[in-house]
Amino acid sequence: MSAVQVPPVAGRRQWAGLAVLVAACVFVSMDISVLFYAVPALSQDLAPSSAQVLWILDVYGFLLAGLLITMGVLGDRFGRRRMLMAGAVLFGCASAAAAYSGSAAVLIVCRALMGIGAAMLAPSTLALISTMFRDRTQRRTAIGLWSAAFAAGSVIGPVLGGILLAHFWWGSLLLVNLAVAVLLLGAGPVLLPEAKDPAAGRTDPISVALSMAAILPVVYGAKLTVLDGPGRAGLAALVVGAAAGAAFVVRQLRLAHPLIDIALFRRRAFSTGILANGITQFALMGLTLLAAQYLQSVLGLTALAAALWMVPGVAGVLAGLTLAGRLALRLRPGTVVGLGLATAAAGCACASAAGSGLAWLVAGATVTGIGVGTVALLATDIVLAAAPPERAGAASAVAETSTELGAALGIATLGTLSTVLFSARLPDGISATDTLTEALHEAQLHGAAATAAVQEAFTGSLRLTLLTGTVLLLAAATAAFLVLRNVPLGETENSEADQLI
Repeated sequence: MSAVQVPPVAGRRQWAGLAVLVAACVFVSMDISVLFYAVPALSQDLAPSSAQVLWILDVYGFLLAGLLITMGVLGDRFGRRRMLMAGAVLFGCASAAAAYSGSAAVLIVCRALMGIGAAMLAPSTLALISTMFRDRTQRRTAIGLWSAAFAAGSVIGPVLGGILLAHFWWGSLLLVNLAVAVLLLGAGPVLLPEAKDPAAGRTDPISVALSMAAILPVVYGAKLTVLDGPGRAGLAALVVGAAAGAAFVVRQLRLAHPLIDIALFRRRAFSTGILANGITQFALMGLTLLAAQYLQSVLGLTALAAALWMVPGVAGVLAGLTLAGRLALRLRPGTVVGLGLATAAAGCACASAAGSGLAWLVAGATVTGIGVGTVALLATDIVLAAAPPERAGAASAVAETSTELGAALGIATLGTLSTVLFSARLPDGISATDTLTEALHEAQLHGAAATAAVQEAFTGSLRLTLLTGTVLLLAAATAAFLVLRNVPLGETENSEADQLI
């Protein structure tokens, strides 16, 4: 008769270690948006060109998304805690240097180094969670807190930026990162275990290059498309990324020790979890982009006030994470993920009625947040459970990359669709333009009626774009339910690590 082994239950040390990891996640997420409101101040000090301003804001997230897979795999091979510590050093030093940058070029380089450091941190946090919390219920709770940290950081960034800029210079927004670097370096070696793949082979530099060549052009093409509209440069970048991605997959199938085990994607639970994560971020970031424009340009709110009106959306994410943990004890994973996607769809549909009042937009963002939180917890849990423990870093990196790519593509796709619809709805007398700001500036020269017509044109484009997102989410909900319907309660397909021996 075989012995029965129960996964060990985490104690105080593991929960204290989780607090350190959650703090790191907040800062990594926060730095994507923390400089959004600092552009006027740093422009006065550094006099950057318009192109340099875009790179100052984008290069951090650009490199973060592009290097997640590479850093996750390197963490598996050389040690996840070691990668976390190295990332903390680079992240902290680059943040301090960025705070005291004397030119725009120096700031861009420092922000790029911050992105590399964040890419070293992010996959290690989730991979260590999978190592520290072997009990399924505890792991879901830990993943929920991890997801909440990323969601909270994205909103805390603009709000904290607005508060600090009211009292200090723009560099103070970056100096706060030293706190998490000190925390990780001081508490990490004591509270966090070391973990790596004992059978890791030699790292293939060609695979590393191909993974970056696949992801970086896609993110760049998505950003270029939303900033400048559909064009040859953005399309070329997307095509290059897709070609490099195909070459990457072919090479992985031929290697004895691939950078990413492509066989993971043959597991329906793993692939569905990845896609569910990506589609919710796709819709959420598209909604966030359009809501920010609507609140500021149509309703006339300040940037800080607009950010504060979106805080209920974060509360919705937290509620969704809590709800998902309870539902997972009673319902099959496919049902929970499907319900989460359907809830996000309902939120987008609600937000599409923003023209009827601010309450519709805020309520829609909150309901969407509930759906996103529900999907984030279950989808991430499914991905980690479907992957072997020794590949936790790679699986975590793939999950986080799907989130970043989903967000970038959501901004590009839904932002571009909104732009096309908006341009088609502009009233007579207003020249065709790709931006709401330019159209409003011209409309003000024609009087209040023209301004109201331009605002109505944007409101109409917002409504149709969010309804498009609603349809996509409903389709994803149906697909997730059908694909995962046979995954039993409390398990995921091929989750040997969680089955009793």
